[in-house]
Amino acid sequence: MRRLVLVVESDNDLCEVLVYELTKSGFNVQKANDGIKGEALALQYFPDLIILDLILPNVDGLTLCQRLRRDQRTSLIPIIFISELDSLKDKVKAFNAGADDYITKPFYLKELHVRIKASLLRFDRSEARKKQQQLHSKYYGEILNHGPLTLIPDRFEAIWFESPVRLTFLEFELLYCLLQRHGQTVSPSLILKEVWWYEPAENIDIIRTHIRRLRTKLEPNPRKPKYIKSVYGDGYCLELSFTVRK
Repeated sequence: MRRLVLVVESDNDLCEVLVYELTKSGFNVQKANDGIKGEALALQYFPDLIILDLILPNVDGLTLCQRLRRDQRTSLIPIIFISELDSLKDKVKAFNAGADDYITKPFYLKELHVRIKASLLRFDRSEARKKQQQLHSKYYGEILNHGPLTLIPDRFEAIWFESPVRLTFLEFELLYCLLQRHGQTVSPSLILKEVWWYEPAENIDIIRTHIRRLRTKLEPNPRKPKYIKSVYGDGYCLELSFTVRK
């Protein structure tokens, strides 16, 4: 069955190019040039993935993304932002609004295809896991707890110093990736491969943003992390040698 992609893009020329390329690649495609129509089409068709421009007329991309995430019918649909805005601040806003990925214009169509494929694979894996028992999931036999941290796959939840912490799917996957190598430095390229399922050599802001969000949920002082540490030039390390939270 052909998957449906909704393209919400204010640039008519780019929108037509995306529709053509995605159709040629085997997708069914719906398109909108503003946020109001984009939201209407999302609620009408429930697409498998949404490509969303950040700057849109009527309703901007951030607001639309937030609305879709609040609606149970569309809350899990993968959303890839595309935008000319390339500052870390803009990317952080997009991820905080609920984006799964962010591509800066101009971009190569090949890169977009890789990002789409990765997002759909993550979505499939997420949905499948909800329908499985934990013993049959990919986590069976893997490390799910160490020291003060326990991961609960079927709820995307962490038990952190005996307190439950709700996580997004990507936050859970990132924490899981670090937990498997606790005490070791994990490179950005490995994180991208295991969590986002692609290996671009550039733009690791997506990792930095999600690390920040995890720190706000787990660190006593996110500005001075003691558990999720940055190792300059090498990556990140989940340090769980502490047993007392101060």
